Parts: sequence; C-alpha cells; structure tokens
Amino acid sequence: MSGPAGDRMIRVDMTRQTTEIVSFPAEWKLLGGRALSAKILLEECDASCDPLGPDNVLVMAPGVVSGTSAPTSGRISMGGKSPLTNGIKEANAGGNPGQDLMKLGYRCIIVTGQPADADKRYAVDVTSEGAQVVEADAYRGMWNYALIDELAKVYSETASFISIGPAGELRLSGASIACTDQEKARHPARHAARGGLGAVMGSKGLKYVSVDAGKAPTRQPAERKEFMAACKQWTKAYREGPQMFATGTSSVVPVANMLNTFPYKNRVEGQSPDAESLDGARIVESFEERGGGMHNCMTGCIVQCSNVVHDTDGNYKTSALEFETLTLLGSNCAIASWDDVADLDRLCDELGVDTIEAGAALAVYMDSGGLEWGDTDGAKRVLREIAEGTDLGKAIGDGAVATGKRQKHHRVPVVKGQAVPAWDPRPLKATGITYLTSAMGADHTAGLIVNPGLPEEEWARASQEVQLVNAVTDSSGFCQFIQPTLDDIRKFYGLLYGEEVSREQIADLGWQCMRDEWEFNRRAGFGAKDDVMPDCMKQDAIGPANLVWDVSDDVVRRAYERFDAREELFTTKAAG
Repeated sequence: MSGPAGDRMIRVDMTRQTTEIVSFPAEWKLLGGRALSAKILLEECDASCDPLGPDNVLVMAPGVVSGTSAPTSGRISMGGKSPLTNGIKEANAGGNPGQDLMKLGYRCIIVTGQPADADKRYAVDVTSEGAQVVEADAYRGMWNYALIDELAKVYSETASFISIGPAGELRLSGASIACTDQEKARHPARHAARGGLGAVMGSKGLKYVSVDAGKAPTRQPAERKEFMAACKQWTKAYREGPQMFATGTSSVVPVANMLNTFPYKNRVEGQSPDAESLDGARIVESFEERGGGMHNCMTGCIVQCSNVVHDTDGNYKTSALEFETLTLLGSNCAIASWDDVADLDRLCDELGVDTIEAGAALAVYMDSGGLEWGDTDGAKRVLREIAEGTDLGKAIGDGAVATGKRQKHHRVPVVKGQAVPAWDPRPLKATGITYLTSAMGADHTAGLIVNPGLPEEEWARASQEVQLVNAVTDSSGFCQFIQPTLDDIRKFYGLLYGEEVSREQIADLGWQCMRDEWEFNRRAGFGAKDDVMPDCMKQDAIGPANLVWDVSDDVVRRAYERFDAREELFTTKAAG
C-alpha cells in the first residue's frame, strides 16, 4: 500500500540517554495511536514487568491521519503498562504534539530503559533534524504551568510540549501526561490522564518532550483533491449539524443527573442536590462577565468543545472544565460550586494527576471521615500534599484503591484498580460491561452507551460494537467528539494512502487492537476473575428503581466473542 514516504519512529533509550531514528514498518501503515501502541507493547514489553521498572515501554503515538488537514484529527495516544491497573493502558490527549510529530513524519516515540540515577531529569528534543536526549535537572519538581512558562523562554514559538508534573516525578499511580494546546500561551491543559502513565514517564527520568515542527507542512495524501473535498464536506456537515458539544461536555450535567449517573458522596446516590450550580451552563454564563469562552485545543479542530475558564478578575484559570471533572471532583465529593471545581481542576493539571482518579480518591477519603463532605479548602490542601510527598498526598496521588487501603475503607468504586468514571454502570448496564471487558478497566472512553432502556439481550453486543468503533477512532487521530464512524475513517484512510480500505479491513483493525490488549493482559495475569464490579456497586442501590449492578457473568462474557458485523456497526458513531 502506497502512502506518505519517509515515515519514521524515534527510539529513546533512557538507560544510555541515546536516540535512534528508524524506518516505520510498511506492514504497520494502517496502525496509529492506540492500535500502534498495543502492537508495540505486545511485541516489545514484558507484560509481567514492574510498571515502574526499566522493562516497561512508554509509547507516544499520534493517530494515522494526525498531521493532515482532516478536521479534528490530531490526537496522540500514550501507552504502557499501567502502574494503576497492572495491565495495558492507552490514554490519549489533544493539543498540538500529535500534529507536530506527524508533520515531521514521526509515527511514534518509543521510550525504553531507565537512568541509573533516579534523581536525574532529562528531556527529549524532537525536530526535523532528529531527536536528542538533553539534561533537564533545572526543571525538577516544577508544576506543569510553571514548567511551560520556563520552556517558552528557551524554545521557539513553534514548539509544543509533552510533560509531567510532580506526581509523575514521584511515580504516583494516578499521574497524567500533559500536552500543550494550540493557544499562544501553550497551556499544558490537555492530559492523557488515565492509568498513571505519567508515573511511567517519570520512572524513565523524562520530565518533558519538546516537538518543534517549525514550518513543516501538513502531511499530503495520495489522493489530495479527493481528500480535501472530503475534509470540506465533513466540516460542512458537522457545522450544519446539531453541534452537541458546542458548550462542552459540562452541559451534560442535567441529563446525567436525571439518569441517576451524576454520582453524589462517593456514589451512594446517583443524583446531586447541587446539579444546578455544577451545570456547565453556569460556566457559559460566566463568559460575558469574566471573559473566556469556547476554543479548540489543537490546530484544525472544528468541534471547539473546550471551555476556557477565567476567575472573577478575568484572569485565565483552567481549560477545559469537563463533565467528568465536575462529577468526580464536584458532585462525588459534595462540592457544590463549579468555580471551586475549576480551582481543583487547575491544581490537578498543575500537579499532573487524573481528575477522575483524584476525585474518586478524595471521595473515598471524605467517606472514611478524613474530610467533611464538600470541604473545598480541605480538598485543595490535600491535593497540594501530592507535590509535598506526604503519606496522605502519596495515597491520594496513587488513586482510589491506595486511599481506601490507607483509610481501611470498604467503599472503593473501581474496576481493575481504576476508578469508575461519572457514567454509572448501575443504570447503564452496557457501559458497565465495557468497564469489565475493556483491557483498560473502568474507562468510559473505551465504549460508552448512554441508553438506560437498552434490553438485556443487546448489552454485550452494544458494548462490543462501541468498543470496536472507539478503538479504531483512538487509532485514527480523530477526536471521539467529532463522532466519526468506521465508514468515515476508512474513507479518509483510503484517500490518504491511495487504496480502498474495506469495511472488513477497518473492522478487523479495531478487533485486532482489542485482541492485542486482551492478550497483553492475559500475559500479565488477568482473567475472568478480574472482570468484576466492586461490592459497593452490587449493594448500594441508587435512584427510585433501586438500581444495583446485577448483570450475570454469562452476559458479560459474551462481549469477548466477536459478533457478526451488522450494517449499523459501520455507521455507529464514536462515543466518549
């Protein structure tokens, strides 16, 4: 299959602090992002390794169409063995690094090894000339925003950055990896957050990666005229459509509350009495008085779902304040004000921790009596302790399971060690099956189905189909929020490479990605025994229907058996 020539990979050996540029395998032409990460990890990473040891492999892989003119297509996947779940993990992010790497023809960065001196900090600089490891001790312990401010003084205005905060340097299991957005200030607000991959990056001694594409043009497709026509057609159709993310995911709050999937007080209830003050509509209302507004996090995005939040003085505070964060750091902790959640969100981005995992950990801590419910100042104080490395700070930074063990508390809502997201499996059974059968553990972006009325006989199939569509989407570089279908993605792949990509091929790509991830976890010791909901989900009833998790193991197992592809599979939209 022909396509853009000269695609390469960057291999970084952190034991020796060396880099090597190698050719990208022709047989991997259709692999990017999550699928590419899964393939590399299965082939090169010992699944039984210590996630924070030298044998783990960290993969940074943009999607297949990243760096092209395809709309909203520049996402990048981070992959490795998770210190949180002890299984395979992929977390992806927006921002500009994915776009910039692909403009330079770099399909991925593969980081192996570990420095002998755990106190040393390094960086990797990537340009059109190649890549090199440089010392970065001067930036040790810096919070993400201060780090980028300092790097802006050294690097050109065209550079984008991938970085970790103190949580990653401390190798905490809830640590995220930040990517800078397309704003002039290059805010480190786009996080590959889930699964603790920031700790893996920290264990490699890697504080940041700079990517300077300079004036490199977008990647040119084989069928340029047809590709550009498809871009224009898709952009026009999207902008003439319902614009469901026009005010960001925070606008979902009222619907989620109505559906009993806006968890309150460590998920003992499915609705919050503070839904009105946490509603994203309040954020939008603040734009007129404070400034801020909706923007696109990466070059070429037409969705513009990211809300830029300002404080009462009109100064930038954070972006984006999303539904998951409003839920886990807000409602789940009985914190009633979106403005307070914005402060907590900024703290998490600064420290480099997943807002879902941190919110779940704080709720467990509050539930155990460590803090009063709704104590915003206390929550901020505890989060700051992450950077200080206190015993409590480490527990919160390590996530809900670690916090539950420290507090000897029984209610810890996790699957495979990872905190359950906002979308609750008790009213959303098919989504619950995704949490159990995805190799990622509890992760709504693996395959979300918001359909509480779905009949039981459809749960496993619906979960499998959306998991497959999302696997392909996360491999393509397209954002889930532009809601591509398999037909959309195969069309862009075909025009990019100048050859038709069939429905069978594109479906097989998604299924193989899932199989690679399941196989990695099997080698890591996972089995049916791990596909379980925590007892609190089975016992704590929510809503007027007293909903609990009561799905049989037989129903769950069906999601592992490939269903025959239906016509609807190829027109199902990505859902996250």
